[in-house]
Amino acid sequence: MIRDTCKIRAFVLVAFLAMHGNANAGSIQAKQVNDNHDIEKVNTQKNLSLLDYNQLLEVKQQLNSSKYAFLYKKLLSSADQALKEGPFSVVNKTQAPPSGDKHDYLSLGPYWWPDPDKADGLPWIRRDGEVNPLTRGDNVDEPRKNNMFGNVNKLSLAYFFSDDEKYAKKTIELLKVWFLNPETKMNPNLNFAQGIPGTNTGRGIGIIEFGGIANVANAIEILELNNAIGAADSKALRAWIESYLDWLQHSEFGVFERTRLNNHGTHYDVQVSSLLLFLNRKEEAKKYLESVTIPRIEGQIEPDGKQPHELARTKSLSYSTMNLSGFVELARLGKKVDVDLWAYSVENGSSLQKAFEYLEPYVKGEKQWEYKQLGNIDDSFKKLRGLFKKAGSIFGVDAYCKQFKPKGINNYSDLLYTCN
Repeated sequence: MIRDTCKIRAFVLVAFLAMHGNANAGSIQAKQVNDNHDIEKVNTQKNLSLLDYNQLLEVKQQLNSSKYAFLYKKLLSSADQALKEGPFSVVNKTQAPPSGDKHDYLSLGPYWWPDPDKADGLPWIRRDGEVNPLTRGDNVDEPRKNNMFGNVNKLSLAYFFSDDEKYAKKTIELLKVWFLNPETKMNPNLNFAQGIPGTNTGRGIGIIEFGGIANVANAIEILELNNAIGAADSKALRAWIESYLDWLQHSEFGVFERTRLNNHGTHYDVQVSSLLLFLNRKEEAKKYLESVTIPRIEGQIEPDGKQPHELARTKSLSYSTMNLSGFVELARLGKKVDVDLWAYSVENGSSLQKAFEYLEPYVKGEKQWEYKQLGNIDDSFKKLRGLFKKAGSIFGVDAYCKQFKPKGINNYSDLLYTCN
């Protein structure tokens, strides 16, 4: 039943998204870096495009309180460790991408394995939910990319809250090595992400690996707030992101990913919307959320709140949480441009709130999860509880804040999304 429903919805939504993509193609074709978008304008105003600046200031003024002191200490501890790590670069991988240019990002599909029935193992075969360690080694960029995104995030936040320049300097070093220095920089594309040996050299679904690019955007703005980064470096980083967004919107892989009907399409929208907002293209972000993201709600969430495309996976709870986390982020970004995705409801009753209502009895322990879930399901429920708390913070749902505050967890990200 789930798969049949997916097929029906898939046909309708793919047709819409494909039509939308073609309609936009002429209007967004290869805009020059400086064309109509003042990417040279640094963040001279006291504000942040993606985060809630005023809320962060309030937290900053209360860092020594019992509510935040431990979280702040944990953030600084993580940032101090990050000071000792990196920098990271795509040129350090041991395997060259098909282009022969190590500046191109390279990764392999995580759930693909050598075929044991073939002497050369080719083509690799899929084992959904089972990560092949060969796809997470020094031969590819995925692990060091994760380190770069994660460390840039914690270091820039540590700088914002502490005003200690050592964190700013390390953040700038990481950004320059990964994005700017001619010897070490990454080319602004994901042409060779999540390839499958023996089948292809890259896939559009590899775009999801760059979800952490929002951390980079946040870091750049935090550095700009106090003029901690030079104007030339700021402009160059913004130019790189502009080029990457152009590839994201216009490349064959990008157009493909936009039409995906599951978590891939959702998180593609997060990247596009985040970067449009970061580049001060607010009207484009607003139109994108209204014309592309809103139809996803009907296409991916049932009237009873089920997410059928995610429930069909071997890690159904993990993917249901992951997809919903993307929608929460999109709804948070929507608040920046007056698009209320949280309150939006399709005529048939599908909505983000319905998706939370469906999952609520499971996370409360009132019902047992009846779909397939490989791995430790407790870890998945822990992430889901954190998502309920985040939604409670962002959208003012007090019941979520009180009931789903993760017990025994003190994640410094709680400094960004606080409950009263």
